[in-house]
Amino acid sequence: MGEIEAETMPAVPLRQAFARRLRGLAGAVLDLVYPPACAGCGVLLGGRDSLCPHCWSTLALIERPFCEVLGTPFSHDLGPGILSADAIANPPPFDRLRSVALYDDLARTLVHALKYRDRTDLAPMMAGWMLRAGDGAVQAADIIVPVPLHRFRLVWRKFNQSAELARALGALSTKPVLIDGVRRTKRTRRQVGLGPRAREDNVRGAFSITQEGHEALIGRRVVLVDDVYTTGATVSAIARTLKRAGVADVTVLTFARALPGPI
Repeated sequence: MGEIEAETMPAVPLRQAFARRLRGLAGAVLDLVYPPACAGCGVLLGGRDSLCPHCWSTLALIERPFCEVLGTPFSHDLGPGILSADAIANPPPFDRLRSVALYDDLARTLVHALKYRDRTDLAPMMAGWMLRAGDGAVQAADIIVPVPLHRFRLVWRKFNQSAELARALGALSTKPVLIDGVRRTKRTRRQVGLGPRAREDNVRGAFSITQEGHEALIGRRVVLVDDVYTTGATVSAIARTLKRAGVADVTVLTFARALPGPI
């Protein structure tokens, strides 16, 4: 019986098992050459994709209570469904915003490592936290879309950090990821150092939906992924473009977010 089962075993599971074995061996070799270390401080750890206890304790996670629309944390619980003053006075074009942590020292270190130091290996860890912070939005979504880079900036930077996070999030959630659904058609200035009004002007008319996007996104619930939410100018411009194209619901999901003032 054992011989018959071995002979009739499908080739695909065998290939998958072999691929897993190769990945395991490659991971073991990588651990020998580059021992697992905390992504925050560099102290050696027993496994990859983690922080040491000290760094983990300093990560300013955004937990309830918070605004149901903007995800802005409240200093005390005001009851279910409460919105922040900003969400009431200036409703965003997206349906909700969720983020893992405040954009403080450690969150900034992780984002900069991914974005500027080619630490794409951090994306799965960060995406795992984003899945949790999504508050069920990823599970309820139909498709994941990253904030795009202009093609010239993509050549200079070599990869799109938002796309890396989106791919990792898709792998964890088994949700499809549409990398080329939205295109940045205008080469905008960097947003760093610009005020809120200048940021809005900078990204106005900068995005369009591709033909692939029109076919895949109409009537769908979308999770729009970015690394950091600051004033929201970029994701708001994309959300407006998505809604005009017929997208039913847009959740903005970022790893970190900056607050305009004290909580």
